[in-house]
Amino acid sequence: MATSCKEGKLGHSNSSNSLDNGKYVRYTPEQVEALERLYHECPKPSSLRRQQLIRECPILSNIEPKQIKVWFQNRRCREKQRKEASRLQAVNRKLTAMNKLLMEENDRLQKQVSQLVYENGYFRQHTQNTTLATKDTSCESVVTSGQHQLTSQHPPRDASPAGLLSIAEETLAEFLSKATGTAVEWVQMPGMKPGPDSIGIVAISHGCTGVAARACGLVGLEPTRVAEILKDRPSWFRDCRAVDVLNVLPTANGGTIELLYMQLYAPTTLAPARDFWLLRYTSVLEDGSLVVCERSLKNTQNGPSMPPVQPFVRAEMLPSGYLVRPCEGGGSIIRIVDHMDLEPWSVPEVLRPLYESSTMLAQKTTMAALRQLRQIAQEIAQPNVSGWGRRPAALRALSQRLSRGFNEALNGFTDEGWSIMGNDGIDDVTILVNSSPDKLMGLNLSFSNGFPAVSNAVLCARASMLLQNVPPAVLLRFLREHRSEWADNSIDAYSAAAVKVGSCALPGSRIGSFGGQVILPLAHTIEHEEFLEVIKLEGMGHSPEDALMPRDIFFLQMCSGVDENAVGTFAELIFAPIDASFADDAPLLPSGFRIIPLDSVKEASSPNRTLDLASSLEIGPAGNRSFNDINANSGCTRSVMTIAFEFAFESHMQEHVASMARQYVRSIISSVQRVALALSPSNLGSHAGLRTPLGTPEAQTLARWICHSYRCYLGVDLLKSSNEGSESILKNLWHHSDAIMCCSLKALPVFTFANQAGLDMLETTLVALQDITLEKIFDDHGRKTLCSEFPQIMQQGFACLQGGICLSSMGRPVSYERAVAWKVMNEEENAHCICFMFINWSFV
Repeated sequence: MATSCKEGKLGHSNSSNSLDNGKYVRYTPEQVEALERLYHECPKPSSLRRQQLIRECPILSNIEPKQIKVWFQNRRCREKQRKEASRLQAVNRKLTAMNKLLMEENDRLQKQVSQLVYENGYFRQHTQNTTLATKDTSCESVVTSGQHQLTSQHPPRDASPAGLLSIAEETLAEFLSKATGTAVEWVQMPGMKPGPDSIGIVAISHGCTGVAARACGLVGLEPTRVAEILKDRPSWFRDCRAVDVLNVLPTANGGTIELLYMQLYAPTTLAPARDFWLLRYTSVLEDGSLVVCERSLKNTQNGPSMPPVQPFVRAEMLPSGYLVRPCEGGGSIIRIVDHMDLEPWSVPEVLRPLYESSTMLAQKTTMAALRQLRQIAQEIAQPNVSGWGRRPAALRALSQRLSRGFNEALNGFTDEGWSIMGNDGIDDVTILVNSSPDKLMGLNLSFSNGFPAVSNAVLCARASMLLQNVPPAVLLRFLREHRSEWADNSIDAYSAAAVKVGSCALPGSRIGSFGGQVILPLAHTIEHEEFLEVIKLEGMGHSPEDALMPRDIFFLQMCSGVDENAVGTFAELIFAPIDASFADDAPLLPSGFRIIPLDSVKEASSPNRTLDLASSLEIGPAGNRSFNDINANSGCTRSVMTIAFEFAFESHMQEHVASMARQYVRSIISSVQRVALALSPSNLGSHAGLRTPLGTPEAQTLARWICHSYRCYLGVDLLKSSNEGSESILKNLWHHSDAIMCCSLKALPVFTFANQAGLDMLETTLVALQDITLEKIFDDHGRKTLCSEFPQIMQQGFACLQGGICLSSMGRPVSYERAVAWKVMNEEENAHCICFMFINWSFV
């Protein structure tokens, strides 16, 4: 057997002539095996390595190095074609399944239109016959909208198996009417563009009881596995505290009925937690689809009851669930419906938008289920080891533990061992203490002045505050990148003393260094914009063996909700000190921030806003929106920030630690208020016509220098009209579609200016821009290219750089088609800075 490549024929007499004749080279199986072996070791060998291969493998001695070079080129080409073919096949499968979903959605909309036409005709006829004393009720069963009224059509149920089965079948019918029918009027969720690479088709309810959301998507898992994952709600729904299965009844059709008691955490200290008393019905339909549906059990059904549990508010789940259908070629098509009445009357009026928002329900519950399924499917398809030698499932479990620990501290349930301490006369900060052995497990080793001591209690200081006119994502990014602006190093050192001390082996890469704080990436979930990372505070602690010797402090940190374009998402920054071993079951005492947008979750949908299925396959660049756009489109002017910090301590130090924690949280609140004021768009000047975030005389001068230098060195104008005043030049530069940014002329250049596209590309703010160095955004190849071109920039005044990959401040890869760098001269013709323009950039 031989392999052919179009690179000349290898003859026995004159191989060079054969190569020139442009015929085929035929390799023996042994030669192919040797070449393949090297290819797997090094797909792109250097000239020296190819010559070495010929010397080491006598079987290749009659092949010229040029022919081997061509073989490797063709081999890389075939590999690229194979991967591309595989990718296109996967996309084709997704598009086929998506087309099927869209056709089903179109059928549903056709039914909805027919129903509306019928209703319109009925009401018109009813209006014309208002003089009649009686009316015809034959159409009342058809003219319905929203939730069906079933109490008049079905007799009361009871707690017997037959009664529960009747409730279950009724729940199934109502769920299917929402998932595939017209029982609920669905409108496209704001900001969602369904397509082959999106999470799915997501819709929210309009005009029905409570809040409801529906999602349709494709996942690479079998239906039974999908149902298994979704039933385990605490594993993917981070607001879920517990689900207890109190009874299981098999049904004659092979299904199961379960009675569940579920508790949800409160998202803030200003609202009570929720609980549910549920019936869950699992069955298989005639077409082979697997259905898991749920509903609350109420007294009106005469079914089994569950007494109220303090301090929870009993909420209602209306018929909801999952419809899972096998997909041709593997995987599943899933429809998810969540429909709840969260009893908004029980929370302060300022928080009611959270409990009346279908958008928030979709983000926190419906889309969270799809994300979990897609994440697990991806891990199965591409098993690999991520940060610090851990698999994605282990890192996901760490994120879950951070979130759960923060929720526990924030809610402070008495059955977890929490009790409230008295305040100091001001009730802005609440102090809770927990001496439960479960809470203290693994936290018994700390150090005080170099001597071991025992921490036998945990204290939590928590508070909530209202923020005005600052986007949660912007504020959270600042808190993440500028820890020194709000954190106290001595408090961090105290927190770290609750866990074992020692040195940590650092991962090979880092996102960046911000004021003595090094961010080391562990995992990044793009769909959820969630980052799991290790924070290294250099030299902030002290060694237990030598109190005078500084040591590094490490925190495990989770950051989510940093996408300014997302609607109805929480922004969270949760962290916990970790020890030297950093074991998967290491004890964690999470602390952090949660910022909940209020105004942006108010429903702006209308029945006239249908699902934009025609544009579902549009692909565009990442949103490049200014603060003006954010506030105008999302309406996010108010948000609630909840703060919770935990500390391990010795019982006799309770009063001292409580006083310290109370003052610390108050200082953090003061710092956050100061930062929020500085970051608010009104203070950055984005509401006053031209006054962009850098609408100052200095910024206008810099903009003029940038444009003038570009024209001098490259011979063309940077802006379409550069003869206008300084204010117009700055405005046009700020809104330029390409990313433009300046860095200082120092030994370690740092960024000093960026337009809006530049800030979006770097995923940072003007305040945080100065902490980003030029070398941090380039990979090794980019840094080498920049070093080689830098002398040309200083001598010639400009350089054109080839396209490549760089990194944002959040560690996300950014591709750009090409870049231009030029020297910016001031009015004295002295070099002021270097300006870069990245053309046609996009996130990879």
